[in-house]
Amino acid sequence: MPLHVAPAPAPALRSVLTALGSPTAVREARTPSLRAAQGPATPELPLPVHVLDRITPQGLSATRLAGWRFLIRCGDRAVAAAETMLTPDGWAFSHFFEGPYVTSTELALKQAESLQHPYQPRLLSVPGLYMLTLWLHGDTTADGAEGHPAATDLLVPLAPAPPGIAAHRPHPVADLLPVLTLRATRLPLLGSPAA
Repeated sequence: MPLHVAPAPAPALRSVLTALGSPTAVREARTPSLRAAQGPATPELPLPVHVLDRITPQGLSATRLAGWRFLIRCGDRAVAAAETMLTPDGWAFSHFFEGPYVTSTELALKQAESLQHPYQPRLLSVPGLYMLTLWLHGDTTADGAEGHPAATDLLVPLAPAPPGIAAHRPHPVADLLPVLTLRATRLPLLGSPAA
């Protein structure tokens, strides 16, 4: 089934296109792959980036939209990504980056295309576990900037995934959430008193 990619806000896309057209922004980016790219670089596959700031012992807390991420394609592969963020003046370019999450995101999206159910792709960051997942939301007509994972949505951990969690394996939220909850709440922070 094809993925139903939610449209990014037009100002977010414009800010990425402006940054790609700026020799200064590209040259100053810490992305050797983007600086060395031959041919035109185009932003594709805008994905809303949601952040799960807290996992409570009871489970999932609310998520918040942190930005939109675009894969930057040059030729037949993604060479980098561009992140945008919401400012008081609207959507603005934040930075370019490269690394394993770019390749992993591209691979996870290709794998998701072969699933039998249509999904809306998003990214879900779990900073407390140093984890990024491809969030496959079951409501393809939903506003990509809103909502939180439903029990039947799928989460695909991207590589590198935390130890003991297989990357690129889809998990229903209802199955993966208890694992994340246990890991996030199991150990007290170093230096903090034991309960």
